[in-house]
Amino acid sequence: MEPWQRLDAATPEEARRLLFMCCGSTGWVEAMLARRPFGSTRALLEAADDAWRIQSAEDWKEAFSHHPKIGERHLQQDRFASTRHLSAAEQAGVAGAADQVRADLADANRVYETRFGYVFIICATGKSAAEMLTALRSRLSNDPATELRIAAREQALITAIRLRALE
Repeated sequence: MEPWQRLDAATPEEARRLLFMCCGSTGWVEAMLARRPFGSTRALLEAADDAWRIQSAEDWKEAFSHHPKIGERHLQQDRFASTRHLSAAEQAGVAGAADQVRADLADANRVYETRFGYVFIICATGKSAAEMLTALRSRLSNDPATELRIAAREQALITAIRLRALE
């Protein structure tokens, strides 16, 4: 069954649960529920993008809060329980990283969170730990408004990947 078919056929409660696995913004999930049925993959992805663009900065930050830090080893926390497997797969590029790269990621994550007030968001799929670290360091020089827009775009990419992978 295609992801859009699963969402279209799901009860509202099940669709809500599936959508929250893709994006942790309550506003986005509600907007997506209101757009059902989707009828095709293209319609699903367009609805997701449209619903994301109309969310507020606070909705975006709510979604960001549902992601562990890049390179975080302890994904066992209850708040990540429903998406632990997704985050682990997305961050696979960190799995074999050298201890120094992991330490540098942890340090840069702390600086980022202090500067911007939320976890660093990057579509990590297919990226190495070194690539993510380079991006993180580079984005530290952004002003807050620019960085929020970049993080929101990265979240949209993550959401689209997760929507396509729904089973």
